Amino acid sequence: MKKFLTLVFLYFFFNCFSQNVKQDSIIEKYTRKCAYQFHYLAQGWEDCINEGLKADSAIAIFWHHKALPLWKTRKYELALKSYDKAVKYNRKEYLGRRGFLKCIFLKNYADALKDLDAATKEYGDAIQNDHSYDFYKSLCYLQLNDFDKALKLMQSEIDKIKKQSGVDWVSPLCYFYTGIIYYEKRDYKSAVEELDKALKLYPNFSDAEYYKALSLYKINNDFKTYLESARLAKKDYDKGLTFKEGDSPYEKYPYEVNWYMINLDD
Repeated sequence: MKKFLTLVFLYFFFNCFSQNVKQDSIIEKYTRKCAYQFHYLAQGWEDCINEGLKADSAIAIFWHHKALPLWKTRKYELALKSYDKAVKYNRKEYLGRRGFLKCIFLKNYADALKDLDAATKEYGDAIQNDHSYDFYKSLCYLQLNDFDKALKLMQSEIDKIKKQSGVDWVSPLCYFYTGIIYYEKRDYKSAVEELDKALKLYPNFSDAEYYKALSLYKINNDFKTYLESARLAKKDYDKGLTFKEGDSPYEKYPYEVNWYMINLDD
């Protein structure tokens, strides 16, 4: 019986090993030797990935790569359809990533929370684009107007970074969004304190400058000072001192200032 079980084990082991080797060879052929020779928005990239899927449609990274140009060109329905396949074939690798994409690209915050919560429960915390799941969960709750949960999660993010890496590693965006949450809770004094922390790490961060000006106006009711500060923030924005996240050239982040909607006239 032991000999039989050993033979069964060896059969499945070598079968899986052979399958992995075969898939690795297919991935190599259609990514590094093909798709990666092109920009991901080029038609050559798409052609290589489609050929890879013809070779083996159960390889998750092909679906991930098929979705990439679709996210960047805002073809969200098609992007999600492909990314669902990536999650199907490699849930551990792509579930949390899908939550991030739903948060920042799709702006479907309830669904993003489902993915991020499931990924945390099944596989533990992880990083997406320099921030942990708690950061994106906080943004989701912020956008759903659940400010208490948003604050708790963003504070958890800050505390976690301080403990793991030190205070110098906290992103200015963490303080920025903490300030935004306090602003929405109408605690304008705390909002200014948090926005000042963001500005200490990222001087002349135009979005933080604007919300600081807005918070101070709520405190002091001094429109002239608000207008002067908002104009200075706009000048810093014009210098490019705004969001610098990896995906911010493609997508607006929550509470990124839309200057076209702000009247800076007297």
